[in-house]
Amino acid sequence: MLTRPQIDEVLAMITSKEKQGEGNERVKEVVNRLLKDLFYAMVDLDITSEEMWHAADYLKEVGQNNEWGLLFAGLGIEKFMDVMMDHEDEQAGLNNVTPRTIEGPLYVAGAPETTSYAELENNPEENKHQERYYMEGTVKDVDGNPVEGALLEVWHCNDKGLYSYFDKGQSEYNFRRAIRIGADGKYKFKTVIPPGYSCPPGSATNNMMTWLGRHGSRPAHIHFFVTAPGYRKLTTQINIEDDPLAYDDFAFATKDELMPKITRHTAEEAAANGFGNEPYAHSEFNFTVVKDEKASDNGENHRTRVMSY
Repeated sequence: MLTRPQIDEVLAMITSKEKQGEGNERVKEVVNRLLKDLFYAMVDLDITSEEMWHAADYLKEVGQNNEWGLLFAGLGIEKFMDVMMDHEDEQAGLNNVTPRTIEGPLYVAGAPETTSYAELENNPEENKHQERYYMEGTVKDVDGNPVEGALLEVWHCNDKGLYSYFDKGQSEYNFRRAIRIGADGKYKFKTVIPPGYSCPPGSATNNMMTWLGRHGSRPAHIHFFVTAPGYRKLTTQINIEDDPLAYDDFAFATKDELMPKITRHTAEEAAANGFGNEPYAHSEFNFTVVKDEKASDNGENHRTRVMSY
């Protein structure tokens, strides 16, 4: 077995090719550290050349299938990024009243914008077999003041666990909307409760979960961005509380504070409460955003996203 000094000798040979004052110092720092950890692991775990080339083929498949966002979620990498940012906030004395949690890979910019209220379904008649759902609340700052002009973006999957744009069978921006917040800070939207879903069978991410002895499924959830001038961007999502996988999410996104209570009402109650004439489920949830000057960043990670249809 190679010794640490022997491994370090190879590493020194590689880094000796770098020219001082040229290239990107941050890239050098990160790549060289990752190479060191990899080389040590190759020796410690007796990773063979055959296994390394299988790994190269796997990484190629992940890229070709555009699964990096999904794999980051499933391996807990995106969760750990949140943990690091939460720790930085805690050290800085910041209190994120509404917790952040992972974005996931399926956001699409440019969703239709409405004021205060939105209906997320493009074709409600197609979803009569799903449970009607209303969610409402406020967008406020840490002092409890409404944040007029904030934009609440919301997106979730359809009854088959698929997201519009990525599922070409759905119409544009189905189950995707952007709600502009008025002076009272209130929002409300109408949709249906989405199901949980799983990584596609045979996909690179699902194969990895199988090799790790894990499942590749997520509980029912709804995604949100909250943005406003002068405030830090909030990335979060809620879980549907009675989903059997609510606390067994393969992406590790569940937080107790992000699981609003759901109350269910009869058709008669719906009519009396001004919610139409069908049974419905209802939740209240308030979003709190932090002013930029209190934070070390604006909450935007500038990852590559689909910018429009």
